[in-house]
Amino acid sequence: MTDIQQTHSDPGMAELARHAWRIRRFALRMGEVQGQGYVGQALGWADVLAVAYCHAMNLRPAEPEWEGRDRFLLSHGHYAIALYAALLEAEVIPEDELDTYGCDDSRLPMSGMATYTPGMEISGGSLGQGLAIAVGQSLGLRLKGSQAFVYNSMSDGELDEGAVWEAAMSAAHHKLDNLINLVDINRQQADGPSHDILQFEPLVDKWQAFGWHVQRVDGNDLQAVKQAFDIARAVTEAKPRVILFDTLMGKGVPFLEQRDKNHFIRVEPQEWQQAISNLDQIHAPRSSL
Repeated sequence: MTDIQQTHSDPGMAELARHAWRIRRFALRMGEVQGQGYVGQALGWADVLAVAYCHAMNLRPAEPEWEGRDRFLLSHGHYAIALYAALLEAEVIPEDELDTYGCDDSRLPMSGMATYTPGMEISGGSLGQGLAIAVGQSLGLRLKGSQAFVYNSMSDGELDEGAVWEAAMSAAHHKLDNLINLVDINRQQADGPSHDILQFEPLVDKWQAFGWHVQRVDGNDLQAVKQAFDIARAVTEAKPRVILFDTLMGKGVPFLEQRDKNHFIRVEPQEWQQAISNLDQIHAPRSSL
């Protein structure tokens, strides 16, 4: 066994598509347990998580605190249902815990909490804090001589927070080439469309001006997502990297994709199975049906 061990060696696109489908399916099943949740974000972010956990990141599923691991920080703690689905798919969490989602004494609370869940690096949810923590972790790993990467997962709504831009400036100043920031641009916030709350474009120009290596891709195009991760890891410039992912909330379930507001999803009890059926018809590999 080598010191660095990936969850999967190098899955093809068909295998990555299967992982993304299963992550979406896990999220819907957890949503059904509580009858509600941040499922729209999980469906939209599933392709990014599939590439992160099933291709790019160095992990040992049986040892979630292995020192040589890549760190994945969930700044937007309300995306916990999405990360749990990825941790289930990566076999960090056993599938039989899925039905405990959001229940008393569960290791899968509705907002991400590091003290409860294996593989959850920080307690997120106070939005705008994750990137600053990622800067600190990246500096610490550098001092240890570690080859691990730190990934910070955040939402476009967090770009409203001044602490994000302070952290961005600090990361560039310290030339943190072990830091990869992942931004979900789904254009929705609790209070309405992101651009109506606070305009944040042009994002590519802004991150470049802050001294980062920048990519912007379709976050629901698996091939583009995989390529963006590979490029971010391979960049030789001594600077932090950011990947801006344009995503569609509810991706994979047409009647959820078409909702005007799906920041927090509530559906009728019978609609959960309809959602799973729609997802399977569109995305399930034939061998899995």
